[in-house]
Amino acid sequence: MCMAVPGKIIRINKDMAIVDYGKEKREAKLVEKKFNVGDYVIVQNKIVIEKVPEQEVREWLSLFEK
Repeated sequence: MCMAVPGKIIRINKDMAIVDYGKEKREAKLVEKKFNVGDYVIVQNKIVIEKVPEQEVREWLSLFEK
């Protein structure tokens, strides 16, 4: 089983995004135009697939801080 970790889009250049995971940044392809800088997203196989509400990200991260 693979667990997806949400990251924050910090830069968009055409159809590519730089996603910040805190300790590292990775490049991911945008196949839809619905994502913006500042959005928290899930990436699978180097493709941005889903936007995650910021409140859910905060709850998720708080579980890992404990």
